[in-house]
Amino acid sequence: MTANPGNAPISRTDIEAAAHRIGGYVRRTPVIALEEGAFGLPAALFLKLESLQHAGSFKARGAFNALLSARESSRGIPAAGVIAASGGNHGAAVAYAAQALGLHAEIFVPQIASPAKVQRLRDFGAEIRQTGATYAEALAAAQVRQAETGALSVHAYDEVAVLAGQGTLAREFEAQIADLDTVLVAVGGGGLIGGIAAWHADAKQGALTPGHTRIIGVEPMNCPTLHAALSARAPVDVEVGGIAADSLGAKRVGNLMFEIARRAIDRSVLVEDEAIRATQRLLWRDLRLAVETGGATALAALVAGAYKPRIGERIGVVICGGNADLAHIG
Repeated sequence: MTANPGNAPISRTDIEAAAHRIGGYVRRTPVIALEEGAFGLPAALFLKLESLQHAGSFKARGAFNALLSARESSRGIPAAGVIAASGGNHGAAVAYAAQALGLHAEIFVPQIASPAKVQRLRDFGAEIRQTGATYAEALAAAQVRQAETGALSVHAYDEVAVLAGQGTLAREFEAQIADLDTVLVAVGGGGLIGGIAAWHADAKQGALTPGHTRIIGVEPMNCPTLHAALSARAPVDVEVGGIAADSLGAKRVGNLMFEIARRAIDRSVLVEDEAIRATQRLLWRDLRLAVETGGATALAALVAGAYKPRIGERIGVVICGGNADLAHIG
C-alpha cells in the first residue's frame, strides 16, 4: 500500500489498485434509480444493490483484496489457510474468497449469528467455530486460534487491504451515478464507510472539501459505535444489541477507519430497530428486494426521518447486505 497524505490509512491510489486486483472476482452490482417522490421523499434516490454481491454483501470486496494482496506478497498465504471472526457476512465473504482461491478457511462466529448466515458458511466449505455471545468474543477466540495455527488472519474492518477493497464500491458507484450530493452508509465496525469516505476524500488534504459528496453514517440505536466514537473523539467500547447486531454489532469502530472518519465523514445518525424492520419490509413490498436488517439500515434513515433531505438532493444509498432470513420478511 502507498503512503498517504495526512496520515490517512488508504488513498484513492490504493483503492484503484484494489479495484484492478479484485476485478475478475467480484460483481459490478447494479444501481436502481427510483422514481421521483419514491417513499414520499423529495430527493432523487439511487440504491446501490451490494446485496447482490458474491456471498451476499459488500464484504467480498475486502476479503478478495486481503487474500490476493497476501498472495502477491513475499510471505504468501500460510499452509493453514485463512482465519476470520464475523457476525456472519465477513465470514461468508472470506469463506467464499478462500474457496474460489483454493484455500482452507476457519471462521469464528458468535452465538447471535443468524442460522441463514451460518448455513452460508457451510455452503462455502468453511470450518465453523460458533462461540461467544458477541462478535468481540468470537474475535478473541479467533485470535487465540490464529496464534496456534499460523493461519492468515483477515480482520472484518480494521485492516488496510480490507478498507481498500471496500472502497472499490464507492469508485464503482461514482462511475455509475455521477454528482451524488450525499451517500448514506450503514455502519458496524466501519470498514465500508471508511473505504467509501477515503475514496471521496480530497487527495491532498485527506478530508472532504466543499462540493464533495457528503458521507453520512447510519447506525441502529442499539449499535452506536461510530456515533459514540465521534462524540468521544476516539474509538470507544459500546454495548451492542438489537435486530441488526449480527451484521452491525461491532463493539467499537476500527482505529484505521476512525482516522478517515474524523476527517471525511459528515456525521452519524441513529435509527430505531422498528424503523429498520419497517424499511426491510418496505424494500420487499415495493421493490421485491430481500435484504437483511443491516442492509436496510441506511435507507431507514430516510424513511424514518433521521436524515432529512433537501428538495432535489441526489442521494446514494448503499444496500449493503442480502443475507436475510426470509421467514422474517413480509
